[in-house]
Amino acid sequence: MKRNVIVGQSGGPTAAINSSLAGVYRTAKDRNAKKVYGMLHGIQGLLEERYIDLADYITNDLDVELLKRTPAAFLGSCRYKLPEIHENKELYEKIFTILDKLDIEAFVYIGGNDSMDTIKKLSDYAIVTGHTTRFIGCPKTIDNDLALTDHTPGFGSAAKYIGTSVKEIIRDSFCLEYEKGLVTIVEIMGRNAGWLTGAAALAKGEDCPGPDLIYLPEIAFDLDKFSTKIGELLEKKSSVVVAVSEGICLADGKYVCELGESIDFVDAFGHKQLSGTASFLASYVAGEYGCKTRAIELSSLQRAASHCASRVDILEAYQVGGAAVKAADEGDSGKMVIITRFSDDPYQSGTKVKDVHKIANDEKLVPREWVTKCGTNVTSKFLTYVRPLIQGDVSPIMVDGIPRHLFRDL
Repeated sequence: MKRNVIVGQSGGPTAAINSSLAGVYRTAKDRNAKKVYGMLHGIQGLLEERYIDLADYITNDLDVELLKRTPAAFLGSCRYKLPEIHENKELYEKIFTILDKLDIEAFVYIGGNDSMDTIKKLSDYAIVTGHTTRFIGCPKTIDNDLALTDHTPGFGSAAKYIGTSVKEIIRDSFCLEYEKGLVTIVEIMGRNAGWLTGAAALAKGEDCPGPDLIYLPEIAFDLDKFSTKIGELLEKKSSVVVAVSEGICLADGKYVCELGESIDFVDAFGHKQLSGTASFLASYVAGEYGCKTRAIELSSLQRAASHCASRVDILEAYQVGGAAVKAADEGDSGKMVIITRFSDDPYQSGTKVKDVHKIANDEKLVPREWVTKCGTNVTSKFLTYVRPLIQGDVSPIMVDGIPRHLFRDL
């Protein structure tokens, strides 16, 4: 590389997103980039000319290893929707003026669907104006819903945490006996795609029965059928554990969480904040059966648990970061790095680049054949798909009994 690289992080953070950042930095330096800048809070921060020289924070190999093991977004994230080019040409001119000022050869954006929309728009503007900066998307999302890639970095670690946590919740739920039973509802992230909720099935094994019911957003939720199943289960066992996606909907498209308290917050991309599904269902079951209920919302824990990260996930996140820089250095632009799977056992994967226009604003859902016919669990095909992605551990670097992270002053 002859000039500089700039990298940003966008959307919801993960336990692996900083491993991709480490991959970008290390590969850019190995390819002789003069400087590697980091946007503070993504494209929104860049518009305010907020950026850092990563060399000021990553000074040795230990810093790289710390960064790989640090959850959330080291650079800070954002949910900022770029307007269409014709709607605000001046905004794009401002961005490219900043890129020229920093002498940027490659622009790498680590994120999910909305972030790939940013790469698409910036690369389109560069083509129209003849600008030489190359734009590459680096996949990241625990939701695992990016098109064309087999899976996304961040998903494996979140799935590992969910499987582990649900197993521990099941173990805990059998400790005490209640006269009318106990129903525990575990709410898991996933607006339209149920990859994370399906990962609750990983809890099942020789030493654990797994969750009794799993509800994905791909299947319309029927409150009456749900109630009937809960009643049938309570007649057979004293403890029932249910995993539900935050985004499960009724047949008319209404989110189950909207049956409880109203949802007021909507982000820049028009996404409603989804929360309260487990709370509503737990209250509903308590009212129907008079039993004790618990609502557990894993919330940000499922994306911040670096202590439970998958080694496969961390390694692949690092690889896609490096692959993004390599693609830009070799002349690609308007592309996203994807992961291809060659085999499940032994697990083998590799990277390629695909046109970001075929990825941005699309969603990859759990195939219907990977969900049981009754719609209340996932099949063995789902588990065969996800198990390789949760393998191995990444030991935290411990200081005084607590994991050490790489950090910067806010």
